[in-house]
Amino acid sequence: MKVAFATTDGTNVNEHFGRSGKFAVYELTMEGYSFVELRRFADGRDTGIEETKGMGQAHDQKVESKIEQLADCRIIYMTEIGGPSAARLIKRGLMPVKVKDAVTIEESLERLLATIKGSPPPWLRKLVSGEK
Repeated sequence: MKVAFATTDGTNVNEHFGRSGKFAVYELTMEGYSFVELRRFADGRDTGIEETKGMGQAHDQKVESKIEQLADCRIIYMTEIGGPSAARLIKRGLMPVKVKDAVTIEESLERLLATIKGSPPPWLRKLVSGEK
């Protein structure tokens, strides 16, 4: 399954979902993980989303566009996400995961892999099995 990470540097999970100008995408299997690509939405911060905040449909369309471009990822890590955006991800079958403090992508992948191999919570078991 693919996992995306909101990042400013390609190494750390250190950005807000809407603000993130790029997401590092990895393929995760029971055997390990590998880098797939860096998806760019903007150079630096995604000001298109920031500038339309509070503008109703214009903002919603920007967020939907980002979600559409990440729709093949089952889990998306970030430092923060607004309630409406989180609800949109969940509605599309994507699981938003907030990290409390900036953490490396590698550390996040190692923890996720260990959880999957151990005793994953029901939502993660469902994602790994491919259920909807």
